[in-house]
Amino acid sequence: MTTARLPDELEKRLEVASRAQHTAKSYMVKEALVRYLDLVEDEKTSYQLGLPYFGKYGSGGGDLSVTYKKRLREKIGDKYRTH
Repeated sequence: MTTARLPDELEKRLEVASRAQHTAKSYMVKEALVRYLDLVEDEKTSYQLGLPYFGKYGSGGGDLSVTYKKRLREKIGDKYRTH
């Protein structure tokens, strides 16, 4: 069993709503918690959302971040090399 303390204003709102709906406060709290947990459990992280796209438009060169200095030197060398 779980007990939760509610701020006075929230307790009053719950009381009014339970009377209007003719339902127990505990039932309303359970239903609200189920809806909230369903919503939170269905949320995906940014990683999960991007997973289908990772590497989809890649260059195929897995060493680009390691060899960038070498490639840059080659490009600069090509620019100043006489033909």
